[in-house]
Amino acid sequence: MFEIRAATPVDREALQQLIAISARELSRGYYSEEQVSAALKSVYGVDSMLIEDGTYFVAEADDIIVGCGGWSKRKTLFGGDQFSNRDASLLDPRFEAAKIRAFFIHPNFARRGIGRAILDRCEAEAAGKGFISLELMSTLPGVEFYPACDYVATDPILYDAAGVVLKFVPMKKMLSQ
Repeated sequence: MFEIRAATPVDREALQQLIAISARELSRGYYSEEQVSAALKSVYGVDSMLIEDGTYFVAEADDIIVGCGGWSKRKTLFGGDQFSNRDASLLDPRFEAAKIRAFFIHPNFARRGIGRAILDRCEAEAAGKGFISLELMSTLPGVEFYPACDYVATDPILYDAAGVVLKFVPMKKMLSQ
């Protein structure tokens, strides 16, 4: 059993720890240790703006954060506070896609419906704010998950994370009106 709630600034340290363990454990077989370390230094991490906007969520089991993820009404597609390519300007929900952001699940709780429950909440909230589509940048471990939730992959990209190349897969979904 788990409960989903909005993340708060107090959760920051627990989220950073969750992101690190999730990335290190669930990326095995998809990314090398060097790639994961580079991603943790330059891309993966807590995005304080999502917390401030009230669009980042945590899943808790017995008062322990076991999953996180969110959506954004801002232009930045991925990356935590340390990520340099950030654009905090607001999206126009009539013409631009809301961003699905920063999903991480504790390895001991993977494949138990936590990611799906957080994603469902994100999609419902984005639709409630007038967004008609969603987009995300999937890591390789998420490539099977998102299509199972009706996201359509586009051509993979290669991203330079502090001198180490990572493969990501952009995905999109139309919301039913």
